[in-house]
Amino acid sequence: MRPPRKRIDFSIGDKVEVCSKEEGFLGSYYEATVLSHLDNGLYVVRYHTLLEDDESQPLTETLFPKELRPAPPPVHSSNFSLYQSVDAFDNDGWWLGQITGKRGSSHYYVYFSTTHEQIAYPIHNIRLHHEWHDGEWFLSN
Repeated sequence: MRPPRKRIDFSIGDKVEVCSKEEGFLGSYYEATVLSHLDNGLYVVRYHTLLEDDESQPLTETLFPKELRPAPPPVHSSNFSLYQSVDAFDNDGWWLGQITGKRGSSHYYVYFSTTHEQIAYPIHNIRLHHEWHDGEWFLSN
């Protein structure tokens, strides 16, 4: 029998990431801050990089807990291995990809299996990929 999933309760001010379920954005994560925890169990978050349709202010959204995860642990690296799983920051969010090469001393090529694209990113736009399972972070291979 599988043990019950660990439930995470977020507090006001917690930094989180929101998993996008929109077509064309599946598998991407967007940084946000928890603004409130509603009585019905939902959370209200304000995105760090996404804006309201009129672009006047950061987007605020009400979400189910399963759509949130804590911000991953900060693990800085300036040297990535071939085929290593990473997240690349692009289009206001973090996207899962794989290192496929290096360009010069400060850029790496990242391949995205969802779009079959390979794009070069500066090191500061790449982070080691972590998986969030049952309330714990695991470094991906």
